[in-house]
Amino acid sequence: MYGRTGSIPTYPWRQAPRGLATRRQLRDMRLRPGGQDPVAQIECRSGTRRAWLYDVEKALPVRPMTLAKELALDRAMARRQTCPSCRRRYHYCLPLRSLGTCLECHDGTPADPGSYTATPYEQLAAA
Repeated sequence: MYGRTGSIPTYPWRQAPRGLATRRQLRDMRLRPGGQDPVAQIECRSGTRRAWLYDVEKALPVRPMTLAKELALDRAMARRQTCPSCRRRYHYCLPLRSLGTCLECHDGTPADPGSYTATPYEQLAAA
């Protein structure tokens, strides 16, 4: 079955042949595309979304996580999880684009103490 352009095979949802996988499926198998071009695509949600399919045989193993990578990822997540007003780091990403702060700073909605880590200032004050 070919897509509208005829250049790349398009398969309906859950009907791709064995040996093809999406990026997420490759990741679950601890693999990565490894520079290969997609060999097909799969239509999701009645054709409104598509996902690229890659050949599992040509996929390479995932590169191991290094300390430098882990530190960079932690810093990136800290920017998304830390409120600029109260400096608390939450265990989830904050709506910084829309609200600019955490809900407690924005409208006074109390935050569950288990949903964030205390700031260094709060840790010193409690000691």
